[in-house]
Formats: sequence, structure tokens, C-alpha cells
Amino acid sequence: MAAMFRRSCRVLRSLSHFGWRSQHTKAVPQCEPGSGFSFELTEQQKEFQATARKFAREEIIPVAAEYDRTGEYPVPLLKRAWELGLMNTHIPESFGGLGLGIIDSCLITEELAYGCTGVQTAIEANTLGQVPLIIGGNYQQQKKYLGRMTEEPLMCAYCVTEPGAGSDVAGIKTKAEKKGDEYIINGQKMWITNGGKANWYFLLARSDPDPKAPASKAFTGFIVEADTPGVQIGRKEINMGQRCSDTRGIVFEDVRVPKENVLTGEGAGFKIAMGTFDKTRPPVAAGAVGLAQRALDEATKYALERKTFGKLLAEHQGISFLLADMAMKVELARLSYQRAAWEIDSGRRNTYYASIAKAYAADIANQLATDAVQVFGGNGFNTEYPVEKLMRDAKIYQVM
Repeated sequence: MAAMFRRSCRVLRSLSHFGWRSQHTKAVPQCEPGSGFSFELTEQQKEFQATARKFAREEIIPVAAEYDRTGEYPVPLLKRAWELGLMNTHIPESFGGLGLGIIDSCLITEELAYGCTGVQTAIEANTLGQVPLIIGGNYQQQKKYLGRMTEEPLMCAYCVTEPGAGSDVAGIKTKAEKKGDEYIINGQKMWITNGGKANWYFLLARSDPDPKAPASKAFTGFIVEADTPGVQIGRKEINMGQRCSDTRGIVFEDVRVPKENVLTGEGAGFKIAMGTFDKTRPPVAAGAVGLAQRALDEATKYALERKTFGKLLAEHQGISFLLADMAMKVELARLSYQRAAWEIDSGRRNTYYASIAKAYAADIANQLATDAVQVFGGNGFNTEYPVEKLMRDAKIYQVM
């Protein structure tokens, strides 16, 4: 039995030395529908992955704890991500973007989340705000609002959630009343990521006053400039985790929005919002996987250094079994987001797979963060070690 444990430790050391992630993040399907299945990355994907990994490890991780402590918005990191092409990856090439697919975005997101999910969330919130415009905006709207995002490192936000309506999008109360060539918007949004830093918002509001109107026709999507009179930005919320991310409530009081800023047409907002979730849930799941992988790596490294009762933690059967279970869960969560991303990139609706990926990866992130704290023991409860932050950061994935 002792010999078996020693062999197991040698394997763990080998994986730790070469990096778990170099062996596991390459499992990404790239194929046309019906043409078979492959887990090999393209050369371009490898380059993006390597760039994001280097940025996360060399620039995000060294400062992540300090940003978590202060709650300061990570402007230098966001500017650097923009310079490296790791932000706004979905914007079409015709508007100065890279026009990457969802799988590409997920590869980048997982790497950034490995460094800090607070930083990654600020970056990903840009995508959440942009996707409604990508799928529902006309050329003029896209050129005006997406184009400016590629010219300088600006932020945007997705204004849908309200104090009384989170996942229940059909229950939102913010109203849009048409008057001439404008819409007058009144209402309140809550938990808006990048709310206080955004240059513009995607806003979903009820445009049909009839409470019996079906959701598919009752809501309209708008692009609202953040400096429009009547937009009142609330205080930065102090959250349990992902503290450097900017989360706020926003009040819209008699905000005038020109009809030119309506996406697709009046009544099309709900469909746009739902279509946005299909494209953005896989990256959210990828972020959770990035956190889970970090928890596994930290726990493995610690188990190979810390000794108790005369031997390494990794030589204790209870710990080695726990690490094995953690590794299995990371792999399965990664496959779930890859499937969801592959479906949408193949031109198929992925709602089923995207929902599974987001829910499962969220649970795995929380389980592995908790397990990592357990491996660290009392040290895991202390801010001098990285896993307590992972545990706090993970919870939001199960909530949102």
C-alpha cells in the first residue's frame, strides 16, 4: 500500500510540474455538423489560450488578492486585456473586432477565471452587453456602439435584472412608453455588472402596458447611453466574492431614448434576451471551470508540500481520493461547456446544453473550492492562502 501511495505521489508531482491545465484544456471539439468529432485545438485557438494563460498567471494572479481586499475596479488589467485582444472577442471583424466563436471565447474565459473570476467577470460583462446588439442590432447601431468598443477600452453592461425579477425575465417592471420619435423609460435595475463603469447599456423594458400580453411581444430592447439625463447610478455593492467587479443598481427616471436605439423592433426584446443567454451561458460555465481548475491545482500543490503524521498529505488515502474526484469533476464540467459552445457555433440552438453546462459547472466550482479549503485545513480559512477567496468567488455562479 505504501509503495502504491509513493507511485501516486510521483504521478501527482509530474502533473503538477508540467501543469494539469496543459494536459486538460486542449479538449475542445472543432468540426462542422455531421463531420465527426475532434478534441484538437486550431493553432489560432492555441495562441489565444496561451496568451490568456500567460496574462492570467503573470499579471492577474500577483495582484488579485489586493484587488479583492480593496474592491478597487481593475482598470490597468482591463486595459491590458483590451490591448491583448482578450476583451470584446465576439465583435465582428467588420467593426474592428476579432469575430471569434463561442468556443474561442470559452478558452480565453477559462484562463482568465483561473487568475481571478472578479477580473474575468468584468471582462465577460462586456460580452453580455454586446451580444444583444450583435444578434439584434442593425448595421448603423452595431457600427456606432460596437465600433467604439474596439477603438478604446470602454465597458458596457446588460441591464435586465431588477430588485423583484432576476431569472424571471418576464417579470420585469421597467416601462418604456413611446412618445413621438422617443421612448420614455422609467424603472429600476439591480445587480448590474459594470453598472458604474459602462459607456452604454443594453436595457430590457416592458413596452406593452397590457399585463396579459405574452412575453414574446411585451418587451423591447434598447441601447441607452450611460450619460443620458435621468440615468442614476447607485453605489457599488460590497459583495461576498468577486469584489473587484463593479456591481450596482441603476434607476431610470424619465430617460429619453430615440427610436433609432430600439433593437430589431418593438416587442422583440424578450427573444433577444433569451438568445443572448444561449451565447453567454457557455462562457459563464467556462469561468466556473477556470475557478475549479485553480482550486484543484492549489490543492494538489499543497498536498505535495504539506506533511502530516510523517508523510505528505497526498500520501493519505483520503486526500488522494479527494483529489482524484476533483479532477474527474473538472473534466466533466469542461466537457459540458464545450458541448454547449460547440452546438451554438455549429448553428444549432443550444439552450438545453447551455443550461446544463452553467448549472453543473457552478456546482462543481463550489464543490472544488470547498474541497480545496478542506485540503488546506486551517490554512485554507486564512486570507494568506488563495483558496478562501476561491470559495467566496465561487458562490455567485450558483446564484446568478
